[in-house]
Amino acid sequence: MLKRTNYYKELLADYSRSGLVAEKLKEQLIEKAEKIVAMKEDILPAITDDYNLDKIEQENKEWWPTHCEALRQGRGDILTGEYRDDLVYFCQDGPYQGLEQQKARELHWWALIAQPGVTMVWPIVMFHGEHTYFEWKCLDDETNETIAKGNVTWVRRGHRGGCYLKTEQLTFYRDVFAPNELLKLIKVA
Repeated sequence: MLKRTNYYKELLADYSRSGLVAEKLKEQLIEKAEKIVAMKEDILPAITDDYNLDKIEQENKEWWPTHCEALRQGRGDILTGEYRDDLVYFCQDGPYQGLEQQKARELHWWALIAQPGVTMVWPIVMFHGEHTYFEWKCLDDETNETIAKGNVTWVRRGHRGGCYLKTEQLTFYRDVFAPNELLKLIKVA
């Protein structure tokens, strides 16, 4: 029988379910996320002997917990900063190109998945070079119902490059558009 994988065994924090990340580490991850976003270069860096796929994969593993914490805290400023200006984003509402086309739609998504009383978890995350694949779901903390779920692939050229291609399948069960009181909770740039 195939042995189950702990997808977080080599990562700084485990976001496979709620309650696994200490408060102090959450703060450190947000600080680290802000630093990582600041490393993104204007021109997508080339893959070279010095900046190879192994290095990029390691940076993506370092980035991953910061991304999860930014989503849980509704840090849309960080989440937008993770994207390249020429982002290509394929999803059922898309395709979107650049940072403006998906902005209003993602604001609603972030507000729903980061709302009080809901916890987003990522039970599966896999890395290969500049590719990061993950599955996520949002659980109502009171009823344990899944309010949304999806799977995503990011093509991310490490800290220096950021995400230039994102593909996503997402399903919202309870709401599709967030009410204004939830939209106000998302920090935007």
